[in-house]
Amino acid sequence: MDELSWERFEAEVARRGGARCWWRDDDAAQPDPALARLLALSSSFRVPLALAVVPLLAAGELFDSLRDNVSVLQHGTDHRNRAAPGEKKTEYPAAEPDAAALERIAAARSRLQQLAGARALPVFVPPWNRIRPSLAGCLSKIGFQGLSCDAGAARVAGVEQVDTHIDIVAWREGRRFIGEDQALALALRHLAGGQPIGWLTHHAVHDEQAWRFLERLLRVKGIRWAGAAELFSYTAARHG
Repeated sequence: MDELSWERFEAEVARRGGARCWWRDDDAAQPDPALARLLALSSSFRVPLALAVVPLLAAGELFDSLRDNVSVLQHGTDHRNRAAPGEKKTEYPAAEPDAAALERIAAARSRLQQLAGARALPVFVPPWNRIRPSLAGCLSKIGFQGLSCDAGAARVAGVEQVDTHIDIVAWREGRRFIGEDQALALALRHLAGGQPIGWLTHHAVHDEQAWRFLERLLRVKGIRWAGAAELFSYTAARHG
């Protein structure tokens, strides 16, 4: 554990009088030990969690173990890569008309609402954080009020957007933890931006280093963890 990196991060949080963060975890579908561990951390530290659930893969019993601090966001439809050759991974390829994609998304939304009830917020999280602007701009037509991608995503008109900033998994390096130095350096950079820092996790692929980092992060004094409902309401109020 790199104590110097932690000391710098905690000192900067203290110097700023605190920090505002939020937590999104992607690819939830089935109850399993990794998800149970994630939910236990959220509950133990009383930190709100935005759980991005894949509607067509979700088991009904997934929602039985969720506590009040867990909100459910819609993570695509079935998380199937439909990209054409040469395209980056996406559920919504350029060749698919917006109307057809919206129909699939709406059907999946209906199933998620039936399973999750009031926990299901009208917030869409596209798999691989990719959705073309024309499709994203139509989400409000089927009841979505929010969109969450990553920090590099283009801003989309017609929907409130709250993105994540730090994915703690290095996907191109064996799905390992990115490391404390890199994670905390990114956090320091985003602290200066003044926006709530979005932390992105993927419980199904965490190694032990990722779990240890996450637990240490949740212990940091001075971080105020915001829930997804609060964040999207805050954004809507500020821009409304």
